[in-house]
Amino acid sequence: MPALLRSSDEFANWNRDLRAVCGNFSTAMSDQHSLFIGSVHGQDVCGLEIAHIRTNAGLISRHRTCGDGDDDRYCFLILQNAGHQRIRQQNQVIELGPEDVALVDSARAFEIEPQGLVQNISIHLSREEVSLQLSQKQLFGKLARNSVATHMIRALVRSLGDVELSRDYGGRSDGSALEQAMIGLAAAGLDERADGQPGFACVGQDDIYGLATRLVEASLQDTELSPEYLARRLNVSVRHLYRLFEQRHESISRYIQQRRLERVAKDLRAHDLRHESITQIAFKWGFVDAAHFSRAFKRRFQHAPRDFRQHFS
Repeated sequence: MPALLRSSDEFANWNRDLRAVCGNFSTAMSDQHSLFIGSVHGQDVCGLEIAHIRTNAGLISRHRTCGDGDDDRYCFLILQNAGHQRIRQQNQVIELGPEDVALVDSARAFEIEPQGLVQNISIHLSREEVSLQLSQKQLFGKLARNSVATHMIRALVRSLGDVELSRDYGGRSDGSALEQAMIGLAAAGLDERADGQPGFACVGQDDIYGLATRLVEASLQDTELSPEYLARRLNVSVRHLYRLFEQRHESISRYIQQRRLERVAKDLRAHDLRHESITQIAFKWGFVDAAHFSRAFKRRFQHAPRDFRQHFS
């Protein structure tokens, strides 16, 4: 079967599954990819509906609803696991990258525009309950990336999304309590974003350095990771960030590279990743130039990547 026809069939099946799990959406394939990639499945954890979505579709859109259907019951709390996407609602645009969390109102029209292959987990929260906790605030926005509330949401969403763990969870009363907790945390994360504070405005220099290193760990797969990226996320100047690392006789860029190289080395030792090529692993951890990666790896480990894999696996 020609690739174009096969992709068309797969897209139709994915679109059908998306509607079944998430409601009435219109979708379009991307003209940037010759092959469509997509999967979606729903999960019920103590009455909470969860959607796992992976796709390289070009556009996912939801038109204005009548306000009286099943599709209007929810707000979507979205955890971006991989890739980048843009969400538009109420004349606002937010950009989501790995580890970002956003709240989207299901009762208003919005568009999601994936930038290549994306993967996310969406928790369906009662729109009525979200409206009560957020009062007059709009039900759309990106949460402060480094607030305590957002970190807790990530942990909760990933725990709920783990199929093996969720099998042992309790009944629907637990689901209601979890929903209330996530709505409260989302409200706190949106408040911190609205106040222009990343959630640690009054911490000391050692704490900012610690937050920077943790942000590096969480963003190693993001090709945009850089000193400028860190400074923007941490709400400090690039020069100030350089100074914090220099005080510890470190370079930010070198620190990022070393952490990426260590992740690559760990994967090259892993027997269950033997099917992945060295280039795939390097690109997974944020390297974009295979020759540059090979030189940096050999300097760090005194072995070329291929020799390292053969020797240590």
